Amino acid sequence: MSQARPLPPLLLLSDETRLPDPAPALTVLPPGSGFIFRHYDDPYREEKAKRLCAAAQERGILFLVAGDIELACRLGADGCHMPEYRLADLEACRSVAGLRFNTAAVHSQSALEEAARYGAHAALLSPVFATRSHPGGKALGAETATRLAQGAALPVYALGGIGAETALSLADSTFAGFAAIDGLAVA
Repeated sequence: MSQARPLPPLLLLSDETRLPDPAPALTVLPPGSGFIFRHYDDPYREEKAKRLCAAAQERGILFLVAGDIELACRLGADGCHMPEYRLADLEACRSVAGLRFNTAAVHSQSALEEAARYGAHAALLSPVFATRSHPGGKALGAETATRLAQGAALPVYALGGIGAETALSLADSTFAGFAAIDGLAVA
């Protein structure tokens, strides 16, 4: 990523269940933040993405499309976000001139290394804390997640259970920023 634009401190991720309409959240997300449009199974995915991309870019919010390089290109999105099982697709993202900020979802040190190797500009490490999306799932915890972020060869965002309190507990860590669904959503 070019040094002319700093990394966004906040990344909001869409979720078909917990954030079915992300438009209200985009209106209060600070300029300079980022938005990752997932909604993988939405039958109106492209139409919704087009509206949200325009709204985000109008407000100075980076817009990334998850898992679909072609859609990102058609929309003029700022980048792509790849789930961990598709990290190799980051190489294709790098070859598209307009995709200037590409991220990856990771859950381990080996995935962090792989994301860096494939050219991700940043990684979203999860779950740092317990989440509603994976009830009963094992969280990394602040100490382990911070250690992984410190040793990473690329900027790392904390994802999973991020809200006001948990973000404060990570304030002195080396995370590039925070990523969330519920923690940044508005009612």
